[in-house]
Amino acid sequence: MTDDNHAHPAYAASLPMGPITLENRVVMAPLTRSRSEVPGNLQTPLHALYYSQRAGAGLIVSEATQISQEGQGYAWTPGIHSDEQVERWKLVTDAVHNAGGRIFCQLWHVGAISHNVFQPDGGAPVSASDWQPEGDAFVGDYHPDGPTVPHPKARGLRLDEIPRLIEDFRHATRQAVAAGFDGVELHAANGYLLDQFIRSSSNRRDDRYGDSVENRIRIVGEILDAIAQDIAPGRIGVRLSPSGGAGGSHDDDPLTTYTAAAQLCAGRGLAYLHVVRPNSHGGGDDATAEEIVPAMRGAFDGVFIVNGGFEIEEGARWLEAGRADAICFGRKFLANPDLPARIAAGGPYNEPDPDTFYGGGAEGYVDYPSLEKTEPPADAA
Repeated sequence: MTDDNHAHPAYAASLPMGPITLENRVVMAPLTRSRSEVPGNLQTPLHALYYSQRAGAGLIVSEATQISQEGQGYAWTPGIHSDEQVERWKLVTDAVHNAGGRIFCQLWHVGAISHNVFQPDGGAPVSASDWQPEGDAFVGDYHPDGPTVPHPKARGLRLDEIPRLIEDFRHATRQAVAAGFDGVELHAANGYLLDQFIRSSSNRRDDRYGDSVENRIRIVGEILDAIAQDIAPGRIGVRLSPSGGAGGSHDDDPLTTYTAAAQLCAGRGLAYLHVVRPNSHGGGDDATAEEIVPAMRGAFDGVFIVNGGFEIEEGARWLEAGRADAICFGRKFLANPDLPARIAAGGPYNEPDPDTFYGGGAEGYVDYPSLEKTEPPADAA
């Protein structure tokens, strides 16, 4: 265990966000854990327990959840496109709400970061342009050479396929509402499909979705316009990441591009903008790292959430300085189901076990002890 030894009251303040108020400023990051039931990519009672244990978060953002079969890129990740998936997600949302929590569904399409085994027709994954990502796809036992195999070359979406993609996001939004989520987060980060449109290295289109920054970010605005027809804008968040991410994509001018993307999200009455700062987990050591996040905050007019390798004390300083309205924790929330309570108590903190991050069952998922189980009773000898 690690021990901070300091309580940080900045995290305890409530935060109005759209039509709801967060009880604190500690957000649980979307964490892929690859434990969904197959066939069907379904949630289970184990997921309901995992999320309800963490319902003390001001807001939970669900693990990345594919909007369609085409959008899957990793083994054992959940979907939100089938009716059976909706019914299984209700186990989770009911458990979180019964524990007093709030949860948004992160809407995900991985684009090129996939493999033919996940595609409904067995064909090539899709992207903004023809592109072969670096590295391997995590296919588990879906492929005889698994658990990892090289990414195949993806094909660029045709212009006439874009309306279908937008409708897939609309359908997933309606499904998330039916499943009882408090809102949705549009995953436009980490090198996945929407970020593949945003980034200059993976978008080489010459139509209205390519070339200029305005064109590359256009699809995000069109999806936001579309899904706002099915859920109030105040229940929509957007996630952006100016560097790092799967497959090795990058942008030649991230300061300009992602400031423009943040500006695109402004003026819409959205719940929040969730930015992944350059960090050691996701990459991004560029010299403009310190400029990008403040520029994005200045360009957006709503609740600003920042994620990316934060220590507790550093996050508190960001809140106190007004650099962020809430701090999003991933690995710390993975290992500390009662993280807000631990912050209020000044620790101690469980250390995460990387060997149990992906796949498996209860071990390393729902068995991290809460504070009351790690500290001796007050009258103990």
